[in-house]
Order: sequence, then C-alpha cells, then structure tokens
Amino acid sequence: MIRVKIFRNKDSIRGFEVKGHAEYAAYGQDIVCAAISVLSITTLNSLIEICGIDKERLDYRIDEETGFVDLHLPRNLSEEIFNNSQIVLRTFELGVKSIEESYPNNVTLME
Repeated sequence: MIRVKIFRNKDSIRGFEVKGHAEYAAYGQDIVCAAISVLSITTLNSLIEICGIDKERLDYRIDEETGFVDLHLPRNLSEEIFNNSQIVLRTFELGVKSIEESYPNNVTLME
C-alpha cells in the first residue's frame, strides 16, 4: 500500500511523504503507483519551475526502488512564492484524495 503523509503547520502545507508500493498490478503495469509517482514528481517540478523555489533550498529525497518521496518547503519564502506553493501542494493533496477514493485498498492519505 502507498501511504501519503501531508505535513501541516496551522493552515498551510509544509510538505509531504510518500512511502510504499500500491501493489495494484505487476511492476511496470501498476497504474496506481504510476499516478502517485506522476503527482509527486510533478509537484516537485512545479514548486521549482512554476513557483520559483530554488532547487538547492528545497528539501527533498526520492528513492524509486522503495517508492519513497519526502519533500519539505524551505523556510523564509517570499509571500508570493509561499502562496503559489500552497496552490501546488493543495492540488497534490486533491489528486491523492481522488486516487485514494478510487483505490482505497492501495492508497491511504494521512494528515
């Protein structure tokens, strides 16, 4: 099962962690695993490319073999970058919730 944790600080999302494999289908054919992977990597890339967070300041780790992604926003972001990052992270959360609703035996979202 894929477990997704959302890290919050009051009303804002500060990061997320993804662990595990969906085990919905064989390796290379698992659409649930692929969907969560795409969401995770797109979120990372969007924080860098669209929001403008310096890649060197963004705290993240990825291990494709274990299905692990851990991402945390840096402190002291400008108000504009922080607000834009919240849109991206809330979109990630919405996507995970949607997948969890469709595949509750394969994905769980924890906050």
